[in-house]
Amino acid sequence: MKNNYSRLVVIALITIIVFLYALTIKGYAAGLPAALQETVTGVVTDEEGMPLPGVTVTVKGSNRGTATNIDGEYKIAVNPQGVLVFSFMGFKAIQVPVEGQREINVRLVEDITALDEVQINAGYYNTTRRESTGNISRVTAEEIEMQPVVSPLQALQGRMAGVEVVTQSGVPGNAPTIRIRGQNSLRNSFDDNGNLPLYIIDGVPINSSAIEGGSSMISSGIDPLSTLNLWNIKSIEVLKDADATAIYGSRGANGVILITTKDGTFSQEEIQIEAQVYSGISKVSNKMELLNTKQYLEIRRAAFENDGVEPLATNAEDLVLWDQERFTNWQDRFFGGTSNITDLNLAASGGTASTFFRIGGSYHLEGSVFPGDWSYQKATGSLSFRHKGFNDRFAINFSSNYGIDNNNLFHGHNFVQDALFLPPNAPAIYNEDGSLNWEDNTWDNPFALLANESTAKVRNLITNLGISYRIGGGLVLKASAGYTSLLSNQLRKVTKNSFNPDIRQFQDHSSSHYTTERQSLIVEPQMVYNTKLGSGNLEGLLGVTFQQSESRNNAMVGTGFPSESLIGNLGAAEEVSVLNSKNIEYRYTAIFARLGYDWKEKYFINLTGRRDGSSRFGPDRRFANFGAIGGAWIFTEESLLNNDRDFLSFGKIRGSYGKTGSDQIPDYGYLDAYEATPGPGGLYPTQLTNPDYSWEENKKLEAAIELGFFQDRLNLGVSWYRNRSSNQLVGYPLPSTTGFSSIQANLGATVQNTGWEFELSTLNLQTTNFTWQTFFNLTFPENKLIKFPGIEETSYANIYRVGYPLNISLLYRYNGIDPESGLYSIEDVNKDGRLDYEDRVVIKNLGRKFYGGLANNLTFKNFSLNFLWEFVKQEAPEPYFPNPGSLGNQPVDVYGVSMGTGNTAEIQKFSQSFEAFLAHSDALDTNHFYVDASFLRLKNLSVQYNLPKKFRNQVGLNAATFFINGHNLFTVTDYKGLDPSSPGAVAIPSLRTITGGLQLNF
Repeated sequence: MKNNYSRLVVIALITIIVFLYALTIKGYAAGLPAALQETVTGVVTDEEGMPLPGVTVTVKGSNRGTATNIDGEYKIAVNPQGVLVFSFMGFKAIQVPVEGQREINVRLVEDITALDEVQINAGYYNTTRRESTGNISRVTAEEIEMQPVVSPLQALQGRMAGVEVVTQSGVPGNAPTIRIRGQNSLRNSFDDNGNLPLYIIDGVPINSSAIEGGSSMISSGIDPLSTLNLWNIKSIEVLKDADATAIYGSRGANGVILITTKDGTFSQEEIQIEAQVYSGISKVSNKMELLNTKQYLEIRRAAFENDGVEPLATNAEDLVLWDQERFTNWQDRFFGGTSNITDLNLAASGGTASTFFRIGGSYHLEGSVFPGDWSYQKATGSLSFRHKGFNDRFAINFSSNYGIDNNNLFHGHNFVQDALFLPPNAPAIYNEDGSLNWEDNTWDNPFALLANESTAKVRNLITNLGISYRIGGGLVLKASAGYTSLLSNQLRKVTKNSFNPDIRQFQDHSSSHYTTERQSLIVEPQMVYNTKLGSGNLEGLLGVTFQQSESRNNAMVGTGFPSESLIGNLGAAEEVSVLNSKNIEYRYTAIFARLGYDWKEKYFINLTGRRDGSSRFGPDRRFANFGAIGGAWIFTEESLLNNDRDFLSFGKIRGSYGKTGSDQIPDYGYLDAYEATPGPGGLYPTQLTNPDYSWEENKKLEAAIELGFFQDRLNLGVSWYRNRSSNQLVGYPLPSTTGFSSIQANLGATVQNTGWEFELSTLNLQTTNFTWQTFFNLTFPENKLIKFPGIEETSYANIYRVGYPLNISLLYRYNGIDPESGLYSIEDVNKDGRLDYEDRVVIKNLGRKFYGGLANNLTFKNFSLNFLWEFVKQEAPEPYFPNPGSLGNQPVDVYGVSMGTGNTAEIQKFSQSFEAFLAHSDALDTNHFYVDASFLRLKNLSVQYNLPKKFRNQVGLNAATFFINGHNLFTVTDYKGLDPSSPGAVAIPSLRTITGGLQLNF
């Protein structure tokens, strides 16, 4: 299959290159003879006289066109008797006869309805803000291209209503968690996650699951989107409701993320060069306040005194053997470094009015805040071109994005945990001669782990070819073919020199090898029909999907390498064992259709349907039907409201209902499975067959209103949604007598997500030299398990409660400090003398109560200022620490608080006894240690300066922009942990990054 894929790609590329060459020559030769053309120049401005960049200038009745530069200037060759058409989003298009003029300056008038004419990508078709019947959020290149982040998902934080993006770690390449309108599935583990959205890049779906492996500091796997270049992204659309997602059927249950990369644009028949470079530094955004040596030793001595135990070298090395005056800030030593960042981007575009292209590349280098010479590198390349011919009947487009990801880091332990827990008077890391200090074997030197290396290399190719031909009468035939290929190789090297010298002789050099290979081929022929029908427009779409995917996962371990230099060479290992080896094929097919109709451009209806087939189900359960209906009414087009638009300039009510589904389960789950026994000639069963389970179902309902006031200077959108996910695909628990823990099956559980979303945009002030815009979004989500028959007979009874959210903690009830023992007291609800799940009667919701973002864009002459605040209301457990008084550091709040006995005591008495350890461990599972983890964060701050025209002309530049960008600059929160955006995680917090750079257009 791999050879067939490669052959297909090579043939397609050769064909496209030859075809492009021929069409380009033809395109340059097209048009009027040079003798009959004259060059017309001019400047396009708005009503205030400000230049408008990006205005499309075309010759009426021809393919010839250009666009204005940053100063509103244009140049175009045209017949002296021709007519120029000037069009720009947000303004009314005008036509100007040339009549022999050599200079034509134009002033465009703002169109009050233009804010609703923004083109948005709805997947298989395009629509506008005004006419959309579904809920689609969008961010553009201007909002994300200068952000110093690795994943496109990180650029969405705080920018969209209904979209939660949680960064699990500040380590680059670590996969963030994304939820679109909440958690729908009970399956939420790393290797079986039923809540992942569908990712589509330039029309090609890719596997959205994280890649397993990487360093021990990459807790949630490697992000499959990390190989994309943010600077090359044109827009990101997120489809949320049934009307927007149902056309993707089973793949749209958890929402759809559409990423569109940049392509060629019209030019003045010359190559345009774009370049961007920025450099900067990153540091961790927060560190915890911990005890200093004096405070720590006081508490430790008090613990031994309370226990009536004498500190000895065997039970208190920190009090007896280690330096009592030494102080080390372990957070500074472990993750207090500075990470240097360099990012380079270069692109060229050009062509003619019928054929144009864009080719680009980038390089990103990022250091590490950890000790040692570690780095993250990414190199990307992109190519796109489009051509139209045969009187604009025929069109062909091609895009290809290739990325190489290389993440080099240490492996073996969590340095963050060491930084928080190590006593402040722990021994020095190094001896005077530079060797590692083991302090007479009284501690395990954590820096020894820096000798262990983890290298993760990811190569990702995403390519798409599309052709279309307009037959006539509104009928267009289309076809697209997409191919993706991802290869991840990860190598972990563990040297025996990373172990304590006392046990080093009993250890071996070892290496772990992880390989993930994903390939996918998709072909989608389509037929599109548009026509006038009565007083409205009818749009129809019919298409078929054929997709085949193949994935391979292999994990091997080699041990017994004769020397450190040979670690990783499996041929030199004494023993090689296979931990895991899987080859999986997945086939998916579908037929989909859409029918849209608008009457008098004020009533809109949209019908979508899809029949899906998936190889992940048994032969009799492979097909299912999904669909949706959406409608909208622009009530300001009614005669009663159409006369006066000064106050209410736009008003639309829309709604949708539909059903999507999900097949996001492991492949071959409906079959019996066997594995070979360790001895020769035997098999043992590992999975029971169940050919009768079928698709999950997600029924979505939405109602919304969109309003524009004061000629669309203020726009408000309010949406209410309800999603119900049923027929849950989970592992159904089995009695131990069957020999299996579970079997894949459908449970009758139903998960409901409801919520309110608010989106507000305002044009606060606009003068000749100054513009101020504000964008605000706010989401109130509610997640609930509304039905689960027989939950008491399943293991889920210890995880979920009917009538409550999925993201809950079942806790004991805290009863304060026991006056006799001075230790934490927990209520034994059923009085059976023990603490178990029957006593967990306190239900704590850990989901977000609300979240959102506030962005402002201010422009003054050549300067612009943009900033984004992200805010979240939530509760979370306090950061975990050992019981106060035991070996290990503590938050500084522990020092000087009321403890022991009495009603005002905040913590139990200092003790290092086993009884204190148990009491502290049980108390961590009570409501006592849960706190407010809400936060307000300055997510992004950018200052830009555009070089004036007179200076640009001196160096031959079309545009030049200097910028400074700050990311995660500061956070306002009462949470005492490292990062409230991922509370409870023992991981590097989000990095505070400051970069400065330059963007040039030639």
